[in-house]
Amino acid sequence: MKKLILSALLVIASSVAAATAALAQDAAAGKTSFNKCMACHAIGEGAKNKVGPELNGLDGRKSGTAPDYSYSDANKNSGVTWNKDQFLEYIKDPRAKIPGTKMIFAGIKNEKEANDLWAFISQYDKDGKTK
Repeated sequence: MKKLILSALLVIASSVAAATAALAQDAAAGKTSFNKCMACHAIGEGAKNKVGPELNGLDGRKSGTAPDYSYSDANKNSGVTWNKDQFLEYIKDPRAKIPGTKMIFAGIKNEKEANDLWAFISQYDKDGKTK
């Protein structure tokens, strides 16, 4: 009986570990996902605003505050301070999160891809250096 219970616990623990690993963020995969963003956004050393603002130092930055970028009033007045939770909600459907945003993007619905993208973006500090 003890062996059966121990075996069952090991199976459960292995399943939880596998599920956790599957949801782990992967910055390398996020870099690939960022290809969808590159037409409008830049990140890294020397990044400049494009159609959308540069994304260096996004983690902890208030929406509508990238220097020299012309934001919509909706972004400037959204009250959003970017963090993982805010980003994940936004990237699913930007216009639902911030109605009136200029960002025209269908969104990333896949949770793993969105988490990977956040892992990639959030590794950059405000100077475009990786943390």
